[in-house]
Amino acid sequence: MRTVLAFSLALLATGACAAQQPPTSVHHDAPLINRPMPQPPTSPRHDDASVLHGVRVADPYRWLENADAPAVQHWIAAQNRYTDHMIGAMPDGKAMAARVQQLAITSTTRSSPQLAGGTLFYLQETPPQPQPELMAQSWPDGKPRVLVDLNANGGNTAITAYWPSPSGRYLAYGTAEGGSELTTIHVLDVATGKPLPDALPWAGGGTTPQGLAWDANEKGFTYVRFPPPPAGQEVKQFHAALVHHELGQPAAADTVVFGRNYSRIAEYRLLSSPGAKQLAVLANVGDGGPAEVYLREGTHWKKVLGDDANVRTAAWLGDRLAVASFAGAPRGKLLSIDAHGRVHELLEQRDGAVQAITPVADGFLVTRSWGPDWWVEQYDAGGKLVRRLPLPAHGIGIDGIAAEHGRAHALIDFGGWTLPSRWADYDASTGTLKTVFEVKPAADYSDVEVHRINGTSKDGTRIPVTVLAMKGVTPDGARPAILYGYGGFDIPVAPHFVGPMLAWLERGGVLAYANIRGGNEDGEAWHTEGQKLHKQNVFDDFHAAALAMIATRWTDRQHLGILGGSNGGLLMGASLVQHPADYRAVVSMVGIYDMLRHETNFTNGAYNVPEYGSIANPAQFKATLAYSPLQNVKPHTAYPAVLMTTGANDPRVAPWQSRKFTAALQNASDSGQPVLLLTRMNAGHGIGAPFSQRVGNTALMLTFFAQELGLPAK
Repeated sequence: MRTVLAFSLALLATGACAAQQPPTSVHHDAPLINRPMPQPPTSPRHDDASVLHGVRVADPYRWLENADAPAVQHWIAAQNRYTDHMIGAMPDGKAMAARVQQLAITSTTRSSPQLAGGTLFYLQETPPQPQPELMAQSWPDGKPRVLVDLNANGGNTAITAYWPSPSGRYLAYGTAEGGSELTTIHVLDVATGKPLPDALPWAGGGTTPQGLAWDANEKGFTYVRFPPPPAGQEVKQFHAALVHHELGQPAAADTVVFGRNYSRIAEYRLLSSPGAKQLAVLANVGDGGPAEVYLREGTHWKKVLGDDANVRTAAWLGDRLAVASFAGAPRGKLLSIDAHGRVHELLEQRDGAVQAITPVADGFLVTRSWGPDWWVEQYDAGGKLVRRLPLPAHGIGIDGIAAEHGRAHALIDFGGWTLPSRWADYDASTGTLKTVFEVKPAADYSDVEVHRINGTSKDGTRIPVTVLAMKGVTPDGARPAILYGYGGFDIPVAPHFVGPMLAWLERGGVLAYANIRGGNEDGEAWHTEGQKLHKQNVFDDFHAAALAMIATRWTDRQHLGILGGSNGGLLMGASLVQHPADYRAVVSMVGIYDMLRHETNFTNGAYNVPEYGSIANPAQFKATLAYSPLQNVKPHTAYPAVLMTTGANDPRVAPWQSRKFTAALQNASDSGQPVLLLTRMNAGHGIGAPFSQRVGNTALMLTFFAQELGLPAK
């Protein structure tokens, strides 16, 4: 499932240790320095293997895939105890955890704004509140009201998404338990706050995104749903379709209206025109690929654009649909589709990659990026540039824009490396911006300086790297440094507030963020050059970023740590097995390491085929085998220190991925550096993690890096 824009950076502050507390509850009486390191739990090798395209691929840790086996349960518990002991013996843990907790207690935060019928809806969280509340207020001067608060059970239940009805009378919202992301939809009356009896299970999440579009009369809606399972069985997260629900009717009465047999790995984005008069669907076959565009005509659906148009995003501008097409336009051009399905070019390709389209007044806004730079432009109804919005030119990312067609005001949600999240009211008639909400941080970030360097990848491609350090911290060739990367699924690495990571910077550490291929920072070509047979470019780009850090003397190989999660965990695994001597420490969260089994033995692996390719193809199998981290672990190799985390309920990446890779590294490494795995038993991929998990994982990660990279004591 393609994640939200900020997920690649949000992973920096999600998850926790097994007890969902900062890692300070175990021993702190003896540092590991100059002491014999305890041995990890044993991981026996079995004689399992696969034969693929005539190649025998050994799989000695396949037994670790079965989480229900008593031997595997014992192994997980033993690894958690080992990790707790090792982290607990690191002398910096208590101080680091306390500082991270302090920095995380900001003022109230707000996110995900939407406007409907003159009402502003958004999520609001006041740290250390476990989960955000769902809020509503008349825009712009109404009093905020809490509509949904799920914090009574300690944060185990998360809001996955929400959808106001056209007039703002009703609100549908999704919930999921324990990090699973499998969504149940609920409905409430906005004026009274009272819930309606509707409860709709199996409404997407995890493998395929949630989606919902209200009817114009607000008596029902269309939503994404997996086929209901037989009684007593778990749902199979394939063959999602769009079904229609009438308010007050049981979920069993909902009927399929689109997508029956569309694809085993179908994904849908539903887009309603103003007043819900028209409905468009962007339909994807799995992750990472282009969408087909359908318009509803009565009870029928008309395909107006195929995947050859390479559509990635869209928005309604009154009664016409504007789509961003990357066919023949690697930075994106806008096409306009009228009610009859006729297609016209609205805006030719310009500088900057199209990231989002938003209606405003009688025209629209376009969010663009180029490398680490983000900006927003306003256009009139005919596609003529009105102005570039007066936002900071560098160092910010655009998290979202809430607006309605015909209204001159839009709410811009943005922040930057040193700029906490804020909302600005943009007046499209005058071009003025007025800050209407901002998060008050727990510390002063004004002394954080932003530097830019470039690496050169193996094929000559320039790789932008943003380096953050405190004023007065200069390159001396040996700074403890953390380099972050993602590189996949069209997801960019954009500037976002560093927040608790200040705990690293204020002690002389360095943070760096690489814009590598696989994301879409520079457009769709930047993405496709990091897909399928070109995946090795991603790892080469990241290594180039690391070498640039060393060449500019921000750090050296003895003080460089690397960080990533999910697809970025695959990046970490490939990086450490391809260049083990170039990194001193690695933190890899919820990562993919066995690429040969990911596709064939885990639900979401099938959804990832459009991004990674399929090992059923001989050429793709050869390319995948060459980089798959697990299959490239070599015995008697000096691997860096490694900390991996996973969640037992993860629907996106199988927890056994981390188990197998941990076992392989522990048995192969002769560096004397620790290889640790922490499994969170009531957590998933990190989406919807409660506050304590986010803070706990940040403290865990920084404690590990501080120990291994030699961060100076405060």
